[in-house]
Amino acid sequence: MRGFKIGRVFGIDVRIDLSWLFIFVLLTWNLSVVFSQWHPAWQPVGAFLVAASASLIFFGCVLLHELAHSLVAKSYGVRVRSITLFLLGGVSNIEHEPPSARAEFLTAIVGPITSIALGVLFLLVTPAMTSVSMTNSSDASRVLSKLGPITTLLIWLGPVNIAIGLFNLLPAFPLDGGRVLRAFLWRLSGDLRSATRWASASGQLIGWLLIASGIAMTFGAHLPYLGTGLGNGLWIAFIGWFLSSAASQASTRLALDDTLAGMTVEQLMRRDCPTAAPELSVATLVHQHLVPGDDRALPVVQAGKLVGVVSASDVRGVSPDLWVATPVSAIMKSTDDVPVTTPEQPLAKAFEQLARQDIDQMPVVVKGNLVGMLRRRDVTRWLELAWKPVAVPSGRTHREPSGGYRAHAEAGQ
Repeated sequence: MRGFKIGRVFGIDVRIDLSWLFIFVLLTWNLSVVFSQWHPAWQPVGAFLVAASASLIFFGCVLLHELAHSLVAKSYGVRVRSITLFLLGGVSNIEHEPPSARAEFLTAIVGPITSIALGVLFLLVTPAMTSVSMTNSSDASRVLSKLGPITTLLIWLGPVNIAIGLFNLLPAFPLDGGRVLRAFLWRLSGDLRSATRWASASGQLIGWLLIASGIAMTFGAHLPYLGTGLGNGLWIAFIGWFLSSAASQASTRLALDDTLAGMTVEQLMRRDCPTAAPELSVATLVHQHLVPGDDRALPVVQAGKLVGVVSASDVRGVSPDLWVATPVSAIMKSTDDVPVTTPEQPLAKAFEQLARQDIDQMPVVVKGNLVGMLRRRDVTRWLELAWKPVAVPSGRTHREPSGGYRAHAEAGQ
């Protein structure tokens, strides 16, 4: 998930994914239409400004929801890299699983509690902000038309936050409710991987139910709490697809971790990897290494010490006319800007780092000395060779690692 940083709270980076801009505009436009219907006397600009404020406050509530998750996780010693607001709300980038079922439960449940508490607070404050009776009038449209801008915000933010909290309590991993379910299963079985497997299955099932419900709504079915219509149906189906995909990815990630369990970087790193010297010209780098070889980047080494990494993208920043006169040291990334690993690091963690940072290789160092390169393609190739299709009772097939890793896969897939 890509985006840009907008700030830092309690040591946690807050980021906005580009998809958030789309949903912010869509939500603001939709709310401006709704508020104009509530308040026929409002000017379009006024309705738009209130709608934009409502959208910003709503995503502020989403941020508080995710921040609650993150702070509880940090209290259990789990590092939180960032919080990202995106198309469907927010996500906390937590470095690893909670250390216990109790930590998992508390980390998961605090988010929905925060959203529901915010919703209740907004609704409790609403009567104090207006003299209009909210209970004695049977004409809802007349009551809404008399609300001021602030009260209009509150009357919308209250129910929507409660709805967000309740939706997140669905027992569908990776939603908060699915993580609560996993915590209970983990506590009962003592096996995190088995609990994750069942919680992910629940997430996939509920995801497909939402997809089916959304399709039915597009054909005119009226479902309780979900409504009907093409727009609502497509949105529900999209949420179901996203949820099912996320749950499936969680299962795949679990199987991947099991497959790589016990392996270290040393087992798959390239020891005889080509290197470049800092004084080497870019022209020589291109014609002797990048063109004839299959490496997209080379470590830059001086007296056995890693001093940087130079890649094809670095070369593209230099005009070909200047390649002969430009040394590698002028365009390489220094070691301060290059992620590295060690031979004893777990392979699963290093592979995750490669995927997370979207890089193809990572230098392997010991006390500053280059000892090899870990390439993402080598790990992927090993996975292709180590896994083989096996039949499952339903007649479908899934991929399971062969050899000494079979027991791990059966425990987690």
